[in-house]
Amino acid sequence: MARLSSNNNTATKEKRSFLSSNPVMHRLDKVDEYSESDSATYGGIAAKTVFFLLFSVAGIAAERVLSQMLSTGQSFDLNIRGFHVTLYMGEIIALLASVILAIVFQLLAFFAKSTTPVTGALYCVTQGYMISFLIFKVLRGYEHLGLLALAITMTIVMVMAILYSTGIIRVTKKFRMVMLTLFVTVIAVSLLMLIGSFIPFTSGLVMQIRNNFAISIGFSVVFIIIASLFLICDFATIDHVVQDKLPKKYEWQAAFGLSFTVLWLYLKVLDLIMTIAGRKNN
Repeated sequence: MARLSSNNNTATKEKRSFLSSNPVMHRLDKVDEYSESDSATYGGIAAKTVFFLLFSVAGIAAERVLSQMLSTGQSFDLNIRGFHVTLYMGEIIALLASVILAIVFQLLAFFAKSTTPVTGALYCVTQGYMISFLIFKVLRGYEHLGLLALAITMTIVMVMAILYSTGIIRVTKKFRMVMLTLFVTVIAVSLLMLIGSFIPFTSGLVMQIRNNFAISIGFSVVFIIIASLFLICDFATIDHVVQDKLPKKYEWQAAFGLSFTVLWLYLKVLDLIMTIAGRKNN
């Protein structure tokens, strides 16, 4: 495809960068480099996406190994999404470490572009660790629900890809505004609930809301919708990377951005399934 004219390219970037799907993709929308001989390809991005997602599988394997090693010492009985779970102190520390490392690696992949192949892979390992914890510790005895969440996630990704490629859904400024409104609203409500849980006068009300099955389902569904919309924007950014002939090095960021959204979508689908299954389990 011929390179876009400078004016059209600038206008396109302004529309794309208005709101992007995630920080990694946002940076890509602003890139204005060009390579005729060594430019990014769809195949290269797809291969690197698989590369990152395979590291999430490595994270699952790591959690399984560490779980056996850390299942000693002081234990705690917890109720997570309606499931009674026994956790050892070592497992709790390891889980908290994976959450912290996920944030660190995500920020590194965002700010230090050259580290994305490594930091992106390590981020996916932490996500795989958390996925494994939810499936094999919280959903113990119901591990098949993890496969159900995977099937639903793959279906959503394929449907969104078809809707985007056929032009049924187009990434416009209005589309991104709707996405932002949904995202900011849910995040704002979540923050208000977090703050309210520490205030004596509102903590009881927050607890009632959190334990409300309908509200929990509603939040999960909204987050899944948002993640699905992010996929559409990610596809648009990948088109920008390939069609505007960005250098091949940007395949890593495009692939990590897509992997980031897919893993986030999976976790939200799994959370919805856990909420429903937890209610039936009680």
